[in-house]
Amino acid sequence: MSTVAEAIGSALAHAGVRNTFGLAGVGNVRVLAALASAGVPYVPARHEAGAVAMADAYHRVCGEVGVCTVTYGPGLTNTATSLADAVKNRSAVVVLCGAPPAGLTRPIDVDDEAVVAALGAATVRVTDARDAVAAVIGALRSASADARPVVVFLPVDIQAMPAVSGTPARPDAVAVPVAAPVALPAKPEVDALVELLRSADRPLLLAGLGAWRANAQQLIAAVADRCGGLLATTLLAKGIFGDNPWSIGVVGSLASPVATELLGEADVVVAFGTSLTEWTLHGGRLLDPAANLVQIDLRAEQLSPRTDLGVIGDAADVAAGVRDGLPATTTPVSGWRLRVAGLLDGVRWEQVRYADRSTADRLDPRTLSSALAELLPKDRTLVTDGGHFIGWPARYWPVHDPSGFLFTGVSLQSIGLGFAGAVGAAVGRTDRAVVLATGDGGALMGLAELDTLIRTADSALVVVYDDAAYGAEVHMHGRLGIAEGTVFTDTDFRGLATSLGAEAAVVRTLADLDAVRAWRARGCAGTLLLDCKVVRDVVGDYMVEPGTAARPAP
Repeated sequence: MSTVAEAIGSALAHAGVRNTFGLAGVGNVRVLAALASAGVPYVPARHEAGAVAMADAYHRVCGEVGVCTVTYGPGLTNTATSLADAVKNRSAVVVLCGAPPAGLTRPIDVDDEAVVAALGAATVRVTDARDAVAAVIGALRSASADARPVVVFLPVDIQAMPAVSGTPARPDAVAVPVAAPVALPAKPEVDALVELLRSADRPLLLAGLGAWRANAQQLIAAVADRCGGLLATTLLAKGIFGDNPWSIGVVGSLASPVATELLGEADVVVAFGTSLTEWTLHGGRLLDPAANLVQIDLRAEQLSPRTDLGVIGDAADVAAGVRDGLPATTTPVSGWRLRVAGLLDGVRWEQVRYADRSTADRLDPRTLSSALAELLPKDRTLVTDGGHFIGWPARYWPVHDPSGFLFTGVSLQSIGLGFAGAVGAAVGRTDRAVVLATGDGGALMGLAELDTLIRTADSALVVVYDDAAYGAEVHMHGRLGIAEGTVFTDTDFRGLATSLGAEAAVVRTLADLDAVRAWRARGCAGTLLLDCKVVRDVVGDYMVEPGTAARPAP
């Protein structure tokens, strides 16, 4: 007779779970054995935070529920940062967590459910062997439908119990995305938005990750065509409009000077599926104070205080209603496009001039990023860690669509999840090479998962922007005299990477990028790490208030 753990493993396989991540402990070894027995592939992480970050990244690049497993106590508390990040990413992640037997209280234990609740994830505790499979399958459904991580606590004694006869063995496939029912947007709000766009002189339509998840990009572009508006994206929705000539690209902290200027000129801004964080509009300070801001979101609590008109509904439904309410004509309502057409070439960062500050043995990060843009694998998923360096790859390296751009830690303002995110991305999209950009601080913080990436990825390029410092802290707070805690000697990332089995090269000049050309000539096979020594005194303008820096010379 099979055990409860074995029944769970079988149910997960039949539910369509194609990959899992985790780290073994006394509380979940039976779950791991059951997954292996059921034929569900498992990626062993080196740290529990990495396991959850892998599951989060997996979901974000392929859309399936990310499943991982850890043990209780320190196994769970180790997940805190990546679990909190997954919550803020609104990712469909299920964590199968071991739990001590009911009634067992030890001085070393912590209140696991309180920890999870404090991070904002949902919890399910199995208390009866008869409910175990249903609880796990229900967690898969609710994680997907509610866009929220769920932690399922599985007591070790229940895992070992015989599976109850009659427990469903073949649930419907639920590892694939399950959309929650969404009410249609209220007609008065949609009509009000149509009237705003009819009278707008400079309309701008801004798409966030919610627009991508709703598959609304073509509808939003159609609305822009009818009203003569420009298109823009948040950082996480980078690439959503492809090569649309009327897109000004990313707005906010990482916007080009021209994009920032055009955003400031807009008299109506319509935001689809974005919570409008400080990264995007800086509390509305990037907008003309007289501009009307319209925000479309599934949840009222996501609306920004700056919003003038809120529309609760699915981004695609709202865009379709607005499109149908605008006249279908070859002459758009607004003539803004004609007036700014000459500026649009300047929205690309490669058109923005700068003074190259490379030295004989260290590169300007802008020069490095621009050169690498031509060398990256064509089919790729770009993953970035957090840190001062992030603006350079995000600005200079194009992506095909938002599923090909994964910014780890952005929702929680954390660093150190890059290697783990690259693992999840590599497993979720095996048809693409994974390209990871990380700083030296984040790389060292999450170094354990470099080993996992080397073991797991068929094709991975790791670019370490190594300024031998915690750059953000140096540039933002260096005046406080904390250099001893933020500035370090160079790290030998090449030696670390090769000791783990990767290829690696130190990059001090552009000629050293021949290592990438050689890797590409070999079919981009395996993991190549570039230890890129960059100058420390090039400060990203995104470290200061956007819009305050002088516009670079044309």
